[in-house]
Amino acid sequence: MNDIAVPVPDGASSLARIGEILGEAKISLEGGGMWGGVAHYLVADGRAAMRALVAAGFHGVEAREAVVVPLDADVPGALGRIMARLADAGIGLLAQYSDHDNRKVLVVDRPAAAREALA
Repeated sequence: MNDIAVPVPDGASSLARIGEILGEAKISLEGGGMWGGVAHYLVADGRAAMRALVAAGFHGVEAREAVVVPLDADVPGALGRIMARLADAGIGLLAQYSDHDNRKVLVVDRPAAAREALA
């Protein structure tokens, strides 16, 4: 799975365009959100999503490999334990959000090392 990061200078109207463009390209959004003027979405094919958005005029679009991990949603402190393992391993966290299956999506600087730290 991949995280696509897309600058959204016009808020809701930018998100509407992203949804339309990716929908027309048959690219499903499996999770994500928008904060700090950037939308992050989990997609199966990051390159295809990036191509569709750039072709439609979006600039600064990035696709990165995402690390998707289960989260014990009803267990207090579960997120803290995941983040502590990443921090202890010196892994840089760029973004985190949930997917539609209540798993944590982690956008990190070293995906393989993150998977190892969380195993």
